[in-house]
Amino acid sequence: MGNLNVCVVNMRIPIQNVYDVNMQDVSSSDHPNRLKTPESRSYHHGNLKASLIEAGVAALAHTEADALSLRQLAKELGVSANAAYRHFADKDALLTAMAAEGFRLFAAAQAASAHGLAHAEDRLKASGRAYVAFAQAHPALYRLMFQRMDQVMADPALMAHCSGGGMAVLLEATSGLVGAPMDDERVRVAAAASWSLVHGLSSLAQGGQLAIFGLPLNDLINRVLSMPVSFQQAVSSLQPPSD
Repeated sequence: MGNLNVCVVNMRIPIQNVYDVNMQDVSSSDHPNRLKTPESRSYHHGNLKASLIEAGVAALAHTEADALSLRQLAKELGVSANAAYRHFADKDALLTAMAAEGFRLFAAAQAASAHGLAHAEDRLKASGRAYVAFAQAHPALYRLMFQRMDQVMADPALMAHCSGGGMAVLLEATSGLVGAPMDDERVRVAAAASWSLVHGLSSLAQGGQLAIFGLPLNDLINRVLSMPVSFQQAVSSLQPPSD
C-alpha cells in the first residue's frame, strides 16, 4: 500500500485512552475531551519517555509546539534535563514522537466513531466527523501531526506505535462502497476524495475561512458531512484501471 501505510498498518486498534471527540462545544476550556495539563500528570519511575510525550501533548492545549521546552517539561515532571535528554536527543525528536502519539489518538477516535456501524457509508461519514472534531478540539496537536507526518513515516518504531485506524477506516469503508479490495486503484481514488473533503474542512475551520458563509461552524460542518450525495453514486463512475 506504499505511503498509505502511515499509522494504519493494523486494524486492531487499542481503544482505551481514546479522546472521543464530538462536534459540540469542542472549544470549551472545560470540555471533557480536553487533554489534561502537565501539572495533572505524575511521572512514574521507568516511564519517563512516555511521560514526556504525554506532558508535551497535554501542553499543546494552551501553547504551540514551537514554544515547548524539553527542559521545562522535565522540570514539571520533577526530573533533570539530563534525564530527559537520555530519551530524546533534542526537542525536535520529542516533537516527532508527540506527532506519532497524536496520530495514535486521532486514529483511535476515528475507529471508535465508526465501530458497530453496519453500512460502509455510515462508517465513512462517522469517521469523517471524528476527523474534523479532533482537529477542532486539538488544533495545535493536529498541526504538529501533519507538519511531521513524513518524519513519523520514516521511523519504524513510531510507525509501530501509531499503527492502525484513521486511514484504515477510510480505506475499509471506501472498499465496501466501491466493491473492490483496498489496494484497488478505484478505492484509492475514492479515499483520496474523501480525505480531501475532511482535511479541507478541518483546515478551513481552523483558519476561520468558513465564517464567510455566516452559519454556525459546527452546524455547517455537520451539514456538509451529511449532504445527501451518495458515495455509492460517486464511486460508480470510477472505471477500473486499464490493463
